[in-house]
Amino acid sequence: MEMVIKYLSALILPGLLVMLFSRVTYNRLIGLVLTVALIAASVYKGYTNAFPLIVVDAFSLTAGFWLAAKMKPKPAGTKE
Repeated sequence: MEMVIKYLSALILPGLLVMLFSRVTYNRLIGLVLTVALIAASVYKGYTNAFPLIVVDAFSLTAGFWLAAKMKPKPAGTKE
């Protein structure tokens, strides 16, 4: 059961984080880099210990990056 939760989390959470960070920073590359940094830190600490789990993370990152590109752009009248 623990592995099922890890794989479902790896399938959903990185993609959501990319979209969240992309929306907050208005830059999808920065959102991707921030999420990759979080995943790299979890791998370094030993929370992600299986290669298939890393592959699922990478798939979710790719899907989140693609969905972030499909989101509406920043409103035209706002200042940076």
